[in-house]
Amino acid sequence: MRYAETGYILEIDLTRGNIERVETDPRLTELHLGGQGTADKLLWDRVPPEADPFSPENLLVFSTGLLHGTPVPGANRTAVNTFSPQTNLHSHSLMGGYFGPELKHAGYDKVVIRGTSPDLVYVWIDNDRVEIRDARHLRGKGCQETAAQIRRELRQDKAQVASIGPAGENRVYMATIDHANSSASRGVGVIMGDKRLKAIAVRGTKDVHIARPAELFELCQRLRKEIYENPIVGDPMAHEDDEAFHVDNFAWGNARVRKKGYWNQDLQRKWGALTRSARLRETGCYNCPKNCHAVIAWPGRQNYFLKCFNKLTYLMAAHLELDFNYDILSATQEYGLDGFATPQVVAFALELYEAGILTDKDLPGMPSDARGRFFYLIDKIVHREGIGDFLANGVYRAARQIGKGAEAYDHNTTKKFEQVSIKLGKVNPPFFLMIATGEKMSITQIEGSYPQSPLPTLEERQKFVDEWVAVPDEKYKKMFLEWEKRNDLPFEASCAIVEWNETMHYIDDALGICGFLSSFRGQFGGRIPYHSHNLPHIISLASGMQLDKEGLWEIAKRNRNLVRALNVRRGLRREDEKPPDDHWQVRNPEMESKLLDAYYAFKGWNREGVPTKETLDKLGLDYVSEDFLKRGILTEQGHGEAASVEKGSSERGSDRER
Repeated sequence: MRYAETGYILEIDLTRGNIERVETDPRLTELHLGGQGTADKLLWDRVPPEADPFSPENLLVFSTGLLHGTPVPGANRTAVNTFSPQTNLHSHSLMGGYFGPELKHAGYDKVVIRGTSPDLVYVWIDNDRVEIRDARHLRGKGCQETAAQIRRELRQDKAQVASIGPAGENRVYMATIDHANSSASRGVGVIMGDKRLKAIAVRGTKDVHIARPAELFELCQRLRKEIYENPIVGDPMAHEDDEAFHVDNFAWGNARVRKKGYWNQDLQRKWGALTRSARLRETGCYNCPKNCHAVIAWPGRQNYFLKCFNKLTYLMAAHLELDFNYDILSATQEYGLDGFATPQVVAFALELYEAGILTDKDLPGMPSDARGRFFYLIDKIVHREGIGDFLANGVYRAARQIGKGAEAYDHNTTKKFEQVSIKLGKVNPPFFLMIATGEKMSITQIEGSYPQSPLPTLEERQKFVDEWVAVPDEKYKKMFLEWEKRNDLPFEASCAIVEWNETMHYIDDALGICGFLSSFRGQFGGRIPYHSHNLPHIISLASGMQLDKEGLWEIAKRNRNLVRALNVRRGLRREDEKPPDDHWQVRNPEMESKLLDAYYAFKGWNREGVPTKETLDKLGLDYVSEDFLKRGILTEQGHGEAASVEKGSSERGSDRER
C-alpha cells in the first residue's frame, strides 16, 4: 500500500482526446518526495529541450504535494509546472485553496496535460470518472464566472475548479490560473490557454492512507493549535499593516521612484479604514487555521479575493489613490492577470507614451487620466488589440518588438521576466544571488528563512538567535550574531544563506506546504510550525519513509539541481544571471562577479553555472550528467568545464505565428 500518495497520475492528451490512469514508481517519491520535485522529473524525461513552449510536446503538470490530504495543517499548495514562452525556461507556480487535496482524494497525485485541443474544452474529474467536455460556451468568460457555471452544469457545488479567463485564452504571457481564493501566476496560465483548456474541475471522495495515522493526528492537533495561537506566524497578507517599507522601497512604476517617506501615518489610517470598509470577510485554504485571504466587496464590482501584495501593486504602478487598487483588481482577477507582472507592463507602456515612443496613433482613444489609462491598456492587453498584442508578451519582448528606443525602458526583467521592483541602496549580497540565480522567477518563492537585515545591537541579535528554532545549523546563528548594519555579509555566509532559503522552498513545494508556515517565516524566529528539524518526522509518520534532516536536505538539493539542469539544457548560462540594473542605487560589478563565482563554486557548478558531473552524480542525477556529456554541455576532460553553447534556443520559444 502507498501511504500519503495515491501512486497514480492522470494523463490527458488533448490532441487525441485520450485519458489514462498511470501507476507511478514509488522510488521517485524517495528521490523527489512529490509535488514540484516529481513534476520536474516528468518534464526532464518527456519534454525535449528543443520543444517550443507553444507546442503539443510541452506539458502542463498540476501536482499535489506529498502531504496533501493528510491531517498536516496548511498542506494545500498545488504546484503547476511547464516551460514558459516568455523565457523559454522552466516555469513554476503555486496556488492554495482546495484543488490539490481534492485531486488527491479523487485518487491522483498529478494531472499531466499534453497536446492541444482543437477547440476550447474543460476536464471533469469525478473520482474514477474523467471526461473532456466542450467549453466553447465558456469562451471569453472570467475566472469566477467560469467556475460558477461549471459547478451549475455539473450540479456539483463542492467541485473545485481551476480556470483561466480571457487573458489565458488569448495567450497573454501574464495570464493566471485561478482557483477559489488563490491563483497560479508567474507564467503558467498562458500554456493552459495555448492548449485550449479552459478549466479543470475535480471532486474526490476517496481516502488517503497514512502510515501511522494516530501519531500523525495527535501531532497535527498540536501544530494546528500552535498555528492558530502563535502571532509570529501571523497573517501573511496583513491587510492593515504599516506599508511604509513596501511603498517606499518598491517602485512598481519601473523607473519612477517615490520619495522616501511617501507613506505616512495619515495614509496608513486611510488605508486601514478603506480596508475595513471593503473587506466582507476573511477566508483560508484547506485545513489551515489562518484566514489570510480577504473577500472584497467594492461598489459596482463583483466580489473578489484579495491575494498577497496584489493589495498594493496597481496603486504603486499608477501612483494613484488607495481606492484604485481595490477597483481595478476586480476586473484584472476576473480577466486572469498576474498582479505582479501586469502593473509593470502597463506602467512600462505609459512611460513609452510619455517619452513619445508610443503615440496617439498607437493608443487611439486612450483616456487622459491615469485611472482610465490603466483600464484602457489592460483591456488592450487581455484582448491583444493593437499595441496590446506586443504588451501581452511582457516587458522584455514588447520592448524589442516596439523598438525605437523602448529597450531602454526595460528596467525590471531578469531572464526576460518581470521581477518584484526593489529599489534599495547598495547591493545586498544574498538578495543579489537569489534574484540573479533563482529559477522560480519570483523572489517570494526563494527568500524567507533568513532575516533581510540585522538587528541593531548584539543583545537584540542574541535574544533572536536564542529563540530561533527554525535554524538548521548553528553556523547561521553565528553569522547573524556577527552581522552589523554597516557590514555586508561575507561571501561564504551569503551563499549558505541563499542555499538555506532555496532548500526550504524546494521542500515545501514537494510537500505542498504553504510557505507562510515554513520557508517564508523562518526569518521571524520564534515558533515556526515547519522546519528542517520536525519535517522529517512528519513525513515519516505520513508516508512511512525513513528520513532525517540530512536526507531531506539532499532531496531538496536534488530537486534544485534538476530544475537547474532543465534550464541549462534549454540554454541558460552565466550571462543570463543578473538582477535588473536599477534594483540598487549603488552597484559594484567586480564584487558581483566574484560573488557569482563564489556561489557557483559553493553549489558545485562550473563558471557558467552548469552543475558539474561530480555534483550531479553525487545527487543521483547521473542521467543528467550523461545527457550533458552527449550534448557537449559538459566535457569528460575536467568534468566541470562547459563547452561553448549555441544561445539561439532561448530566443525562439514563443515566436510561433498566432
